[in-house]
Amino acid sequence: MENLQAYSAPLEGRRGMLRLDFNENTVGPSPKVVEALRAIPAEHVAIYPEYDGLQAAVAASLQRISGPAAPGRSLEPHHIGLFNGVDGALHALFQAYGAPGDRLLTTSPTFGYYSPCARMQGMAIEAIPYRHNDFTFPFDEILAALTGPTPGPGQVAAPQPWTPPRLLLICNPNNPTGTRLAPERILALAAASPATLVVVDELYEAFSGDSVLPLLLAGAGAEGTWVPGAADPFAAFPNLLVLRSLAKTAGLAGLRIGFAIGHPAVVERVGRVTGPYDINSFAVTAAYAALDDQAYVDGFVAEVLAAKALLQQRLTAAGWRHQGEGGNYLLLWPRARGAAAVEQRLRDAGILVRSMAGKPLIDGSLRVSIGTRAQMEMFWSAWQQADC
Repeated sequence: MENLQAYSAPLEGRRGMLRLDFNENTVGPSPKVVEALRAIPAEHVAIYPEYDGLQAAVAASLQRISGPAAPGRSLEPHHIGLFNGVDGALHALFQAYGAPGDRLLTTSPTFGYYSPCARMQGMAIEAIPYRHNDFTFPFDEILAALTGPTPGPGQVAAPQPWTPPRLLLICNPNNPTGTRLAPERILALAAASPATLVVVDELYEAFSGDSVLPLLLAGAGAEGTWVPGAADPFAAFPNLLVLRSLAKTAGLAGLRIGFAIGHPAVVERVGRVTGPYDINSFAVTAAYAALDDQAYVDGFVAEVLAAKALLQQRLTAAGWRHQGEGGNYLLLWPRARGAAAVEQRLRDAGILVRSMAGKPLIDGSLRVSIGTRAQMEMFWSAWQQADC
């Protein structure tokens, strides 16, 4: 623990600024959420939180937005784990599955909290870079790392004993590069290494639609096959775990609530290392209200996508390098000034962005979260002045 470096995140001084630094909802939650929070009786603050029914509500919401399911196939409460944000889910799954000497397989660059969680458990980290030219997902390299070395000419077996990775973590779309991976390919990776727990971080899925859940509910198997008859969507993929939250779209980042969706045995195992009351009552109340207002989420996502498309058009026309197919964010490379100087100029203008300094492949860029069209008009004006 003496050599462990904490994941760095902003803690203070962000209120009153245009927050384009941490991919949050930039306008706040649904009015239904605000109304529900204000209606909490004072005496309920003195009571330990109650969760009965929340897993069912999450399962029903995910089923509804995932589209048609095969007959008899559905998400049930036992497929859903509740956590104090997805950070809490990540910490728990590493505690439940990681041990000294085990390997975490992931990509680079990706969400920075994966590595500290692995190091806490004494795991080795194998991070395969995204491809230099366009940041595409290194599928062949990940597959080879999952399945191990192949015998050379004249050999009947690999030259030395080999153990598959304990965990594969895929952020899809990837934060911060925006790289997208087709859900069918994720299922192919899970099928290729049944001894590896494949964790798909889908926090930004709403902005691209690249989720494995519709395929599982429809009865998909690996490589275009189908799994008929099984009521459990995870029957063919008991080594798959999906992470979701209500932070990026529904605006509940300050209340910390996240979900892990998977085979009941996996969800139960991860839940063993959590506390009995990790999620507070306010988060529970807000989650019910947010899940009941999908129209608000859909409207916010549509607004963000429209603002992102407009900003990308302007950046392309003006010749600024940028990257980010998926997610509610872009990577931008300043051309006239250094990234640190541009970041400070934007801060002076009341706009926060995130430096990618020191990160492999993207050092020198800034990650810019996407808000509403009005907010991005403000950003565009400030950006042109900051990088000149």
